[in-house]
Amino acid sequence: MTTRLTPFAKLLILIAIVAGLFFGYRMLSNSGAIDISADLPNPAEQKKESPKTDKKPANFEAPKFNFTPPVPQNGTLKGVVELGAAGFNSFIVEIDRNKNWSLKKAEWGNSLVYDGLASGKDITQGLKQYIANMLDYGVGGRDIHFVVSSGAAKIATTQKIISGIKTLGYVVNTVTPEKEGQLALRAALPDAYKDKAFVVDIGSGNTKISWVDGSKVTGLETYGAKYYVDNTTPSEAYLDARTKAARVSSSKTKTCFILGGVPFQLAKQARQGNERYTVLKAPGAYTADGAKEEAGLNIYNAIADVTGCQQFVFDWDANFTIGFLLTL
Repeated sequence: MTTRLTPFAKLLILIAIVAGLFFGYRMLSNSGAIDISADLPNPAEQKKESPKTDKKPANFEAPKFNFTPPVPQNGTLKGVVELGAAGFNSFIVEIDRNKNWSLKKAEWGNSLVYDGLASGKDITQGLKQYIANMLDYGVGGRDIHFVVSSGAAKIATTQKIISGIKTLGYVVNTVTPEKEGQLALRAALPDAYKDKAFVVDIGSGNTKISWVDGSKVTGLETYGAKYYVDNTTPSEAYLDARTKAARVSSSKTKTCFILGGVPFQLAKQARQGNERYTVLKAPGAYTADGAKEEAGLNIYNAIADVTGCQQFVFDWDANFTIGFLLTL
């Protein structure tokens, strides 16, 4: 015989089941036996990722650089005075009709132009001294030239300097950053490396990156080694240098010919005798001496990082003003 539950009995059973579930849940919750969030990811921890940090490589695997440039035959002496963002320099070069060249004499000075400490009198006296030295060495008056770097052209006191040069009867040649990069390449990049290398010139006012692209030379500008003077942050300078250097074709990043004041200081630490070329160590192998060197290393690291180049060759003789002489 089947016993049927009355509606009232069904209601009592339902109430008992609900009450049992309620008190059972309370007991388990209070004892800590259940933690419904234990296996779920914590959003705060998911976002606790350290920002990407670009570490400077401590060493390179590139071999020593062995190359001897061709020597000029029956060349002519030419002189050039460079007004840079942090220096006032002069060079005497022998150049033959095939554009082979060799540096005969170099004078590196400090005009303090970037800091705005040069006076018109200082400039005039310095120029006269440079000119006299060149004439005494055998350079003809018409073969002496003056070039203002793109970095120095951005400084207000440069116009005073240009006026001083003109009062001596000389033409002042100014160059854009792109042109300066092209001229640096003209002097520093041997013909044998045109299809497999690029050139970097880390100046105080700006850095030029250049390479041969088919029948033309491409030149790009990024921050110089004194970017901190304009309150530019290291990360800002790093990212801009990295972005510009990323445009160099991978087929040309096996070797980089590097110029500029900071590379000069780095190369001094490893130069053997009077060698023309010195291979720099990796950025992480150097300890910066001062703010300018720290900034230059930051730019150097950005370029090495994005290109993957492991052979940076400092040329003790080349600079963009010699490239200018080679175009005459």
